[in-house]
Amino acid sequence: MSGAEILGYAAGAVTAFTFMPQVIKTWRDKSARDISLTMFLIAFINEIMWLVYGFMIDNFVIILTNAVMLLLSGIMIALKLKYGKA
Repeated sequence: MSGAEILGYAAGAVTAFTFMPQVIKTWRDKSARDISLTMFLIAFINEIMWLVYGFMIDNFVIILTNAVMLLLSGIMIALKLKYGKA
């Protein structure tokens, strides 16, 4: 594995887990009142586009990173819909 690939995977891992602290906090607090649904909807759509792009150019780093981001964005949308009024 080249240095560029290692850097790509490391950057992808950091990027993929950017939403993790918010997911954990929202889950623990059972409150998403101050969370922007619009932001996570935009992120969700963005991740779908990145995933399609990753498949088009056959780039596993892009696919993996954005699959995780899509999952976390989806979880945040679900949490916002469930706990948004609390």
